[in-house]
Amino acid sequence: METSKILVTGMSGLIGGLVGRKFAETNVVTALGRSLVDGFPTTIADIGNGVEDILPALEGVDTVVHMAASRGDVPAETHIKANVTGVYNLFEACRISSVRRIVAASTGAVVAGYENDDPFNSLVHDSKYEMPTPRPLLTVDAPIRPRNMYSVSKMFTENLGRMYSEQHDISIICIRIGKVEKHDVPLDVRSASVWCSHRDILQMIDKAVHAPVDLKYAVVFACSDNPTRYRDIEHARKILGFVPQDSAADYGF
Repeated sequence: METSKILVTGMSGLIGGLVGRKFAETNVVTALGRSLVDGFPTTIADIGNGVEDILPALEGVDTVVHMAASRGDVPAETHIKANVTGVYNLFEACRISSVRRIVAASTGAVVAGYENDDPFNSLVHDSKYEMPTPRPLLTVDAPIRPRNMYSVSKMFTENLGRMYSEQHDISIICIRIGKVEKHDVPLDVRSASVWCSHRDILQMIDKAVHAPVDLKYAVVFACSDNPTRYRDIEHARKILGFVPQDSAADYGF
């Protein structure tokens, strides 16, 4: 496999750390973030502050894996700075630097609002729910139903990605990531439906990084093959070859 120079944002976080260290086995990996990443050349910058702060990190970079984000119960302004202004700054810096591909974290939570209604409400909360045939699934084409500003801000990543792909000829693949846990096990019935193992998220990101060069834009869900999964992964299999290796069933869910 050809060695690439890959910049990973968010390496201080769970998924970014997993990805950066995995890719470093066969590629040159550098980091961009607000703090030093031990063992990796790191450009210290807050992407929300401006394009110029990001450009030094992109010298000679082929691919950017963008896993940095504001998450959780924080003020809307925090999400906007990191996930809207920051993503724009990063994508614009990539355009200026002729980066060929961006793999960006979105979130499966952009459709979490469907869990307010049946059959999805029962599917994710009732351990005795009997799955109908065919299984109810949401594809990436389903209208979004975000529950909070975090998932709203992540839709900006997807929409900006489409625009940059079409207007500036950058390949951008957005991954709607499921629930990735620190200890790599689903924590409850609900999280078991959207759980994504470490092995499966690493596979998904690797498939996206090495996708055919003519794949200019895509949005995919990333989940393990869980018994109560309601997010469609067939699209990811078709365009990326993603086949989950793990399942929440392995942990009794």
